[in-house]
Amino acid sequence: MPSFSRDGITVEIDDSGFMTEPERWNEAVAAALARADGIETLSEEHWRVIAHLRGHYRRFGVAPMIRKLCRETGFPLARIYELFPAGPTKGACRVAGLPKPEGCV
Repeated sequence: MPSFSRDGITVEIDDSGFMTEPERWNEAVAAALARADGIETLSEEHWRVIAHLRGHYRRFGVAPMIRKLCRETGFPLARIYELFPAGPTKGACRVAGLPKPEGCV
């Protein structure tokens, strides 16, 4: 199984770069994953998206659909892409420590 290492953080990931043990996620892991995606600092807006994704996943066992994510965070899709240039799935869900979504986020 591949692993991700950066800034003294090491976690196991799948072939798509998503954590295989989401319970090992913490804010330091999120920051390291974000830096690997070119996001040097996670802002309050980043954390708002991350918290929403994690909360939805905790409640329902899946990531929210993108329309629901936008509506409930108040961010238009364009802003999600500004915050997470890799997009809501590869970027935001990955940084949030969620497993790779089965379908569209």
